[in-house]
Amino acid sequence: MSKRGLLVVFSGPSGVGKGTIIRPFIQSHPNIKLSVSATTRAPRPGEVDGVNYHFISKEDFEQMLEDGELLEHAVYSGNYYGTPRGKVEELLDEGYDVVLEIEVQGAQQVRRRCPNAVSVFVMPPSFAELAKRLTGRKTESPEVIERRLAIARREMDLAYEYDYILLNDNIYEAVEKLGTIIEAAKCTPKHMRDFIDEVNQNA
Repeated sequence: MSKRGLLVVFSGPSGVGKGTIIRPFIQSHPNIKLSVSATTRAPRPGEVDGVNYHFISKEDFEQMLEDGELLEHAVYSGNYYGTPRGKVEELLDEGYDVVLEIEVQGAQQVRRRCPNAVSVFVMPPSFAELAKRLTGRKTESPEVIERRLAIARREMDLAYEYDYILLNDNIYEAVEKLGTIIEAAKCTPKHMRDFIDEVNQNA
């Protein structure tokens, strides 16, 4: 691989099904890698360090932040979350496309720092359906769900700022459309600049 890969920012409100889309998508696209975020929270049962997250101490995270080693970071429920810059740059240089599955707050930071990144916002078919999905998980209290829904309302107002909107109504269609979005993004002038310049210089 020689051509630099594409950086894809993939976000949306809690409960919209980001992970449900991205897991089968990554499995069926070996040329696309999912970035592993760092966090200061404790691992949950079944989570593996370096696979689900890089689990690090608050002190180490703050040192990475001070040294400029994070593409983005956010505080969620009292814990730090962030994307280590080094591994992402390494994969992009190797020609892999890299997906950052991150919260909207972090996505805004990446879009500012990486103007060539392609941003995809996952939307539910309706707000009522999003509430139903959050409630159906049965992992949180009604108060926590209400807070998540309040945040979701604010986050969905920011969907207009993204390059693409991905509707998660049918998981199989959503996975297929994500592939189509990435291929379409690679054909835009800003991602074909080197090719255009080469052709024009030899005209």
